[in-house]
Amino acid sequence: METSTAEILSEYGPFPGVDHVHGVTFDGRHVWFASGDKLNALDPESGKTERSIAVAGHAGTAFDGEHLFQIAENRIQKIDPKTGRVLSSIPAPGGGGDSGLAWAEGALWVGQYRARKIHQVDPETGKVLRTIQSNRFVTGVTWVDGELWHGTWEGDESDLRRVDPRTGEVLERLEMPPGVGVSGLESDGGDRFFCGGGNSGKVRAVRRPKRRAKMA
Repeated sequence: METSTAEILSEYGPFPGVDHVHGVTFDGRHVWFASGDKLNALDPESGKTERSIAVAGHAGTAFDGEHLFQIAENRIQKIDPKTGRVLSSIPAPGGGGDSGLAWAEGALWVGQYRARKIHQVDPETGKVLRTIQSNRFVTGVTWVDGELWHGTWEGDESDLRRVDPRTGEVLERLEMPPGVGVSGLESDGGDRFFCGGGNSGKVRAVRRPKRRAKMA
């Protein structure tokens, strides 16, 4: 397993009226982050929040290319980002103990914090399709280029982990600096991860490691 220190590229916030950052997602232009009673759209180039939607946001956030998905207590709500309207909801697999949320391969991927699990969930019904076991508390979850990454946060220690989506085996770790936690997690599809900073009220961009070419 490769282990290295996370390289923080930029820090955003703290933001007015935001004392906790939960879920984080990226729609190609804005980083959306949940702050308890609203979803906020952050422009990562300017560092400014450009708009917000009044909707419950207690944990993970995801974007499927058209809609936002947001964990609100023990439900996952599907939201129209243009109007802010909640279109539908499904039960969250952790029954309120849920953390990260990601969209990939036509399904939602839901972290279950203290149970140290990641569930693949049918976005229409909430049915759990499969479960991956981690060995750390799971916070944010993201997929990028076929890689599954999740955040961890236990005590003062936090890292980003690339895991085998079949077995849960840890393949790579990026250790965050002491005292810097990861709540939500999302890739921009390129060389950045966006990380929610929990009770720091910040969002951070972390460099995604380049894949090394496999030996023939």
